Amino acid sequence: MSLTSALRAQRLSEDEDMHVVALSYVSDAFEEARLDGLDEDAMVQAAIFTAFKELVATYGEEATARYAETLEQRVRAGEFTAHQTRQ
Repeated sequence: MSLTSALRAQRLSEDEDMHVVALSYVSDAFEEARLDGLDEDAMVQAAIFTAFKELVATYGEEATARYAETLEQRVRAGEFTAHQTRQ
């Protein structure tokens, strides 16, 4: 493996680790809100709104709209289903 390939693989691993940590933060926030008695649906709506607001701020409206167009197929494919077994 070349140095460039090794660095790319390390960066991918670090990105995956970062996504796992980020998901953990969000999951902890949901759990804390649930324990405080907040309605789960309200939290979900707030999280989606906040995520899209951040996406628009970072990437712009058009890129965010293109991303949103991919969500229907991904949801139907089970990508967001809890306890999914990946092969």
